[in-house]
Amino acid sequence: MIKRMPILLGFIFALLLAIASTSLSIYLYAQNSHNIKADAAIVLGAAVWGEKPSPVFQERINHAINLYKNGNVSTIIFTGGVGESNEPAEAIVGKRYAIAQRVQVDDILTETQSRTTHQNLKNSLEVASTHKLKKFLIVSDPLHMKRAVLMARDLKMDAYPSPTPTTRYRSFHSQMEFLIRETYFYFVYIMLKI
Repeated sequence: MIKRMPILLGFIFALLLAIASTSLSIYLYAQNSHNIKADAAIVLGAAVWGEKPSPVFQERINHAINLYKNGNVSTIIFTGGVGESNEPAEAIVGKRYAIAQRVQVDDILTETQSRTTHQNLKNSLEVASTHKLKKFLIVSDPLHMKRAVLMARDLKMDAYPSPTPTTRYRSFHSQMEFLIRETYFYFVYIMLKI
């Protein structure tokens, strides 16, 4: 038993090092995004509050609108289905918000069936293919970027990160909660591709 202790401690140390380095890479990933032009911005869904986007979703929508108005994209694809049965689909709430901010309705596409990040991306790709859109900016929170772009590229998308420049996860506590969650889901995705 004593002879196995160094092996066990070495394994635990290696595991903790892998988790820490992955968390750091997730934290730093969004800082390497560049000002890229693409055919469309894919806005990953987030919660809606009744007829309005939640603050997190609103940050994503506002960023996509800025990309559109600055000429980085000519189309915005909103994603997300129905979270609560009495609410509209996330994508529809995003579309309505963007139209109110003077985005042309013809420049907005939606997919309203997805419930997960992977479904957001897969369904968006189907929508984009029918409109011959090929290059994408993935819009989400900075800490969500690494996993989302990896998923997009695994779907053979020509995809690039475009994190929101501001986030509702401002406090150290909320950022750490989000980072821990993202690190967990990143490992799950790497190992199981789900």
